[in-house]
Amino acid sequence: MTPAELRERVEAFLAEHPPATTDRREFLHARYAAGLAWVHFPEGHGGLGLSRGLHPLVESLFTTAGAPDNNSRTNGIGLGMVAPTILTYGSEEQRERFLEPLWCGEEIWCQLFSEPGAGSDLAGLATRAVPDGEEWVVNGQKVWTSGAHNADFAILVARTDPDVPKHRGITYFLADMHDPGVDVRPLRQITGEAEFNEVFLTDVRIPDPMRVGAVGDGWRVANGTLNNERVAIGGSALPREGGMLGTVARSWREHHDQHTPELHDRLMRLYVEGEVARHTGQRLRQQLASGQPGPAGATMKLTFARLNQQLSGLDLEIRGAEGLRYESEPGWTMRRPDEVDFTGRDAVYRYLRAKGNSIEGGTSEILRNIVAERVLGLPAEPRVDKDVPWNEVPR
Repeated sequence: MTPAELRERVEAFLAEHPPATTDRREFLHARYAAGLAWVHFPEGHGGLGLSRGLHPLVESLFTTAGAPDNNSRTNGIGLGMVAPTILTYGSEEQRERFLEPLWCGEEIWCQLFSEPGAGSDLAGLATRAVPDGEEWVVNGQKVWTSGAHNADFAILVARTDPDVPKHRGITYFLADMHDPGVDVRPLRQITGEAEFNEVFLTDVRIPDPMRVGAVGDGWRVANGTLNNERVAIGGSALPREGGMLGTVARSWREHHDQHTPELHDRLMRLYVEGEVARHTGQRLRQQLASGQPGPAGATMKLTFARLNQQLSGLDLEIRGAEGLRYESEPGWTMRRPDEVDFTGRDAVYRYLRAKGNSIEGGTSEILRNIVAERVLGLPAEPRVDKDVPWNEVPR
C-alpha cells in the first residue's frame, strides 16, 4: 500500500467516523478494527501488515483531524513495550484478549521487573513463582515501578527454577494488578513526587494461560521487552520542535541578558548532537520495520539520557536567577502524577527529573556494556556467576 492509498483509507475512515460526533470509545475500537491503530501490526490485531515507517503518517492524519487520544501518555509502557512483546511472544489467545483494550486505553499496564537486589543485574531477581495446579503462586518485591498506582495489568518476570543458572530459571507472566496480594506503595523522588512505586507480591495467584513463552524462557522474552523499551524512550527523544531542545531554545530567546559566547557555543553543540540523535533514531526505526529491535536501541537510550540532562542544566544557566525558582502545585509533596510532563513544568523540575533518565529504562552504565559487547563486538566483562546455579550465588 502506498502512502497515498493509506491516506485515502484514513480519510475514508474519518468521513465514516467524524471525530467531533463519534463516541470516543466507539471511534477507537473502530479504528483498531480498521487496522489503523498501528499499521505495522498484522491484520486482525489493529494493523495492516505495512511498514513501520508508514505509521507516523497515520498518526499525523488522525491528530490533524482531532481524533480522540487513547491514553497514549498514561499508557506508554503498554503501547511501547507490552504490545510488541505480546505480539511477538504471546499466544493467539493473549493477543485477542489484550491488544485491543490496551491500544484503546481501557487497560493501563506497568512493568514488574526491577527488584531491590536486582536492578542492573535483572537476571539475579529473587521473586519466586511456584506452580500449584493450573496456577502459579508468586511472592516477592518489585521496585521503581512507573505508574503501578494506575495500572490494571503488569508484565512480570519471576524465578521458576532456582537450581539452574540465573538466566535460565526465569519465566515471564502477565499479572492482574487488582488481584489479592498485590500491594502498591509510593516511592518519593527528588522532585518530591511519587510517580514510581514499590510493589509487594504476597501469594499472588496467576493462571498458567497468563504465562508468556515457555517456562524458563523468560529471559529471552524480557530482552525483547527491554529492547522495545529503549527504542520507545530513546526514539521519542529530542524532536526538532518541542521537547527539551525546543524548551531550551525558547529560554534562549526570552533571556537575552544571560547570553554569553560560552552558553551560545554549548547550545549550538547540543543542537547539533540532538540533530544527529534525531536522524539516527529515524534510521533505527526504519531498520526496525521488518523485525524486533536489537541491542542498537541502547545507543538511543544512552544519547537521550545524556542530552536531556545536559539540556536541562543549560536551561537553568540561561534563565539565571529565575531558573532557581521551583513553582509547584499545592500539595506537590508525594503527588501521584499520571504522566511525566517535562516541557509543561518549570526549569528546576526538568533539571531534577532528568537525573532519573540515566537510571530508568536501564542504567547508562549497563547500556554502555551492551553497546560495547553486542554492537561493537568488544570483549565481554568477566561474569563469574553466569554458569553457577542461582541458589548457589552469594547474596
